[in-house]
Amino acid sequence: MLLWPSHAQASIFKGEALDKLADVLTWVVLVIAPITGIAVFLLIHVLPEKIAEKKHHPQAKAIQCLCLLSLFFGGLLWPLAWLWAYTKPVLYKQAYGTDKVEHGHDANVASTTKDEEAELKQLRKRVAELEKNQRGEIVAEKIKA
Repeated sequence: MLLWPSHAQASIFKGEALDKLADVLTWVVLVIAPITGIAVFLLIHVLPEKIAEKKHHPQAKAIQCLCLLSLFFGGLLWPLAWLWAYTKPVLYKQAYGTDKVEHGHDANVASTTKDEEAELKQLRKRVAELEKNQRGEIVAEKIKA
């Protein structure tokens, strides 16, 4: 019995150090942990959207909408968005011949400008032909008169 300590302590800190530790722990538990938890919750909820964009899923915008709705329904719709992001769009492939879609503004702009340039070139050529024909008709009318 003499080897047993006469009193026990719950902490290695005493006095002022114990108060400082309690203050730091209070800030961590009341401020930092909830902010970190909310940030992680939001990052997890946008994962299906990011996966859909990475896989060039044709319904990526709908998956994004479902992720947003899932935030309002407490995460109940999130597993559906996750599954949807990983599914292959069979009907889309039957309709359009591919199960992937190119996302992003740059791809659409590049193809649009090339199409517009080709169309503009054709229109200029057609206008030049019409002007040439019109001049020829005016000259022919002057000769007849």
